[in-house]
Amino acid sequence: MIRRALLLACAFVPAAFAQDTITGRYSVTAESGGTQYFSVLELEQKGDRLTGKYDGDDLTGTRHGDKVDFISRNKDGDRDEVHLTLKNGVLTGSDTYIANSPVPITALPRLLTARPEKPVTAQAPRRHEFTPAEFQRAFSPLIKPVLSIAPGDTVHTTTVDAGGTDERNVSRSLGGNPETGPFYVEGVVPGDTVAIHIVRLRLNRDWAASDSYLVQRAVNPRLAVSMKDAGADVYWHLDRDKGLASPARPDTHMKTYTVPVHPMLGCVAVAVPPFLAAPNTGDSGFYGGNMDFNEVAEGATVYLQAQVPGALIYVGDGHAVMGDGELNGNGLETSMEVEFRVEVLPRRPTPQPRVENDKQIMAMGYEGSLDESLKSATSNMQQWLASDYALTPAEASVVIGTAATIRVSEAADRNAGIAVIIDKARLKTLAK
Repeated sequence: MIRRALLLACAFVPAAFAQDTITGRYSVTAESGGTQYFSVLELEQKGDRLTGKYDGDDLTGTRHGDKVDFISRNKDGDRDEVHLTLKNGVLTGSDTYIANSPVPITALPRLLTARPEKPVTAQAPRRHEFTPAEFQRAFSPLIKPVLSIAPGDTVHTTTVDAGGTDERNVSRSLGGNPETGPFYVEGVVPGDTVAIHIVRLRLNRDWAASDSYLVQRAVNPRLAVSMKDAGADVYWHLDRDKGLASPARPDTHMKTYTVPVHPMLGCVAVAVPPFLAAPNTGDSGFYGGNMDFNEVAEGATVYLQAQVPGALIYVGDGHAVMGDGELNGNGLETSMEVEFRVEVLPRRPTPQPRVENDKQIMAMGYEGSLDESLKSATSNMQQWLASDYALTPAEASVVIGTAATIRVSEAADRNAGIAVIIDKARLKTLAK
């Protein structure tokens, strides 16, 4: 009897101690009206008092036994009233959102499940060989991941061209920039940033296609009239040994025209949150997407903020070469061999896509007009300089005003793109 009592006591004590504190970071799944939401809950328990952050907003509350109650408020005074129950380390319950408005609106309650973050077990980085069987045409959070990878892992795969044709000239998908993926990154929660390192980009066939017109944003009425007969498909021969592209059926003045190839990915993206309609793969925004920026090439890193657990990374829309702005409406569209490595920057806000190579940092803005894109890109750069270089807003403004280069990354699609670029050589002159 004594031995049995001791065994029971030993079995009970660790479980009791495991419930002594709920301090930690939790991945939250909420559901309301048939739609899921994802966020992060950070709790610090001192006695029965709770502080922390819920979806980025400050919270205060209490814990009494297995009952956890708190209120979080945003800068506008809106609040979430949350009531949870603790069982086996998992918090479940409800969240009621109350707007700080003169009209009393009762929002639909959300059912919450908050699970403690599980650190990714340290392991040697792996290299995954992935052969896509199908391709996706939306940056959706609802598509089942094709592969689960850990931070530090590398993926070697292929993409089809913007029309859905692969390296063997076989049509594999409808057009519109069909994507390879999505790839689930273990341990990533919303609010983390994924760093997607483009390790290798190689042409894997000897032809590409583009167009012979100019996009509407680049054409005034007089030029539009002069180009009324333009718009035919243009096919290109890709000489992979010489690294040159040339028209496959050139007219008289183009018989000797060549352009050096510069393989790039038009699309690198993470999935959008489930409460948003998934954008098609021709679109771009805070999630990346069809950015069509010709610096997303071998050796570059793309930074995107995860919106859902695992981030769900998509890649596609390979171009053999493309001028700034994609002014023909297409680059030299072709299939591609792709190798990328993923790292995770926990709790790192990235409001719009960022790109970095060995010489430059590039803050992107993708909005409905070039004017609005410039505003987003400039804000993106200023926040980058503040977080990574500890510059005040005034100091960051001086750096941007004296060192920035501005390029139009995209003018062809619904959203325009601007890149605000600063050479790393200038940043090295800043005081540590």
